[in-house]
Formats: sequence, C-alpha cells, structure tokens
Amino acid sequence: CSGNQCQSVAEVEDFLMSCAAVLDVRMRNVLLCMLGFFLLSSLLNGHADAGIVGREMEVSREGVYHHRREKGGPALCPGPKRGVSIQRTVPIKPSLIQEPNRSQIFKGETVTLTCEIQGGGGTQWTYKWIKNKLDYYPASSEYRIIGATKAHSGEYSCRGKGDNVLTEWSNVINITVSEAVLSASPSWLSPGASVTLSCEVRPQSAGWRFFWYKAVPKPSKRYQPSYSFELLPGSTNGTEQNSYIIHGPTHTAGYVCRAEGEEPGFDTLYSELKFVWSADPHPAASLSVSPDRVQHFSSDSMSLSCKGNSTEWRLRRFRRKGYLADFSCSLRRENAGATCTFVRDWYHSGVFWCESESGEFSNAVNITVQSRS
Repeated sequence: CSGNQCQSVAEVEDFLMSCAAVLDVRMRNVLLCMLGFFLLSSLLNGHADAGIVGREMEVSREGVYHHRREKGGPALCPGPKRGVSIQRTVPIKPSLIQEPNRSQIFKGETVTLTCEIQGGGGTQWTYKWIKNKLDYYPASSEYRIIGATKAHSGEYSCRGKGDNVLTEWSNVINITVSEAVLSASPSWLSPGASVTLSCEVRPQSAGWRFFWYKAVPKPSKRYQPSYSFELLPGSTNGTEQNSYIIHGPTHTAGYVCRAEGEEPGFDTLYSELKFVWSADPHPAASLSVSPDRVQHFSSDSMSLSCKGNSTEWRLRRFRRKGYLADFSCSLRRENAGATCTFVRDWYHSGVFWCESESGEFSNAVNITVQSRS
C-alpha cells in the first residue's frame, strides 16, 4: 500500500500476511495486530482526518473496530477478541481557567484550574489533562494545587471525552511557582568574621523588598522541631538589596528570608532555614563529644552531651545532602543538660548541635563516621 491507497480492509489483510513470512514467529501476531490498526487508520484517512495522539486513534468515523480474518486463517491479534475505540474529534475547544489569574504563583499557594466545555448537546464529559505534553492524572473538570511547589511549574491543558468523541485541546496555561532561596557565606564562623546572607526569588525577577529573620527554637513534640522567626535589625520595612550582612556573630544560628513584591499579594513564604555554625566550645549552651575527635568508627561507642541553662534539649543533625532533622536518640537528662550515647553500628555523619526550649543554640560539631576496613 505504499504507492496507492488500500481500497478495502481485505487488501490490508493481504499486505499483512505477506509481511508474516519475514517476521519472527514469536512476535508475528503482536506486530501484525499493531500494524493492522495503524493501516486501518490510514485507510480511513482517505475520508477524514486520522492520526494517533497519545494512546488513542482519532478519526472522524467514531465507533469500535475489530480485526477480521478469513475462515480458517490465522488470528492476527492473539488473546481474547478485542476492539479498538475510534473516537471522533468534535470542533469544541474547552476554556481552561485559572484562579488566582496570574502566571506567577508563590510557593505554598493554592491554585485551581477549571476546564469548561460549552456545547456538546448534553454529552456527559469526562476530562483528560496534560502537563508539559504528558498525561496528568485528574479526571474531573477541576484540578486543585494545594501548597504549590517548584514541581507544579509547567504548561497545563485539558480536553473533554464523551462516548466515542473527543473535544479539541483547551488553551494552554503556563504556571511558574516562585520561591525565596537563602544562602549564607561562610557557613562556619571564624573569630571576628562577618556573615553575608543572600536572598533570591526564583525564577529571577525585579521589584522585590527583602525581609531577614533569625530562627528561635520553640518547644515542640519530639521529631517535630519548630521555630519562630524574629526580624533582624534594620529589616522591619524590608531592604531593596537582596543581601544582608551580620557583623561578628559568635554563636550557631539559623536564618530565613522572604520577599514582598510591588503588587498586593505578591509575597513569598519564608525560605528554607539556613544555618551558620560556630565551633566555639564555650557558648551559653554547649555540645561536647566523647571521645573528642572528628573521625569516628561505627564499631565504637560515642556520647554527645548538651549542657547549659536549660533542662529540655533536642539534638539536631544536618546531613551531607542538606536534610535537617531531630536526631533519633533518647536524651538522658542530667543536671542542666542531657546526654545521648551511641553504642555500636551507627553511621550518622553530619553537623550536630543542641537546641534548648529557652531558645539557645550550642556550638556545632562536624562528625564523620566510617566503618573500620
């Protein structure tokens, strides 16, 4: 059928059977079945639009098509007899509506996309969605994003699906989720050094004012650490510059930033918490390690002790991959302190420090744990 159009389904079958001689016996039926339905769409193309979109064949003659064979002939499609649904595309273009109606969305916001179809003569529609030209899971006319993140950025479109009919694809809505990203340099303090905080709104854009905060530990349930945030000096009304210098800090501390735009409602959530660590062994709260060395082995015992003007402590760890969490160790209370002891077979490398319920940070200790060779 390369030069002239096939005139009948019979010609299609003749062509398929001639191909069978050169196809591997194990794959023959499956391949011929696939090729048969592809040629069927080509046959129908002489009378109407035909094509394959995603996993569906679209033609203007809707219905369910089956392969057929001559009496006694081989079955092209193995397994139970199945039909292929051929769906007609009708000239109806849905409207995709977004609320809030702006292209820039901020991390944590709720966004609602609604697919509206006008016409169709009472057709009961189900809905198909794509994001960045790939199938997306919602089947209803509404898709709601709760707590938007960077992963929700992309181009969205929808269409309706009825009994053997499909609408056209809707208009495309492009969503960009913006967030504030904080960096701190240096991350380890040295005597007399200043720390520079930098806040960036991603994707980058202009017209922002930046607000800078210090994190203060709050009492919380175990493994669910929480903080309140206090504005740093000179940050009450925000700064036009996206950097902030802290002169001569001496203690471990956590910081966040946020940004406000010129238009109402254009403001980001707090950035992720960024820590600056101090190795000073004599702060108001202190963390000590026994044995006192940087390199440890998983087969040895080790103790971490928090001490200071508090009776409630939590031990924190910052992993190499940037994950921040309470450390899963029962802190044994002592006079104005607590001790966490590891016996054997633990592999918890990272930066450790203590936080008290009264808002104190201890010095930080960088610990590397390895197995003995």
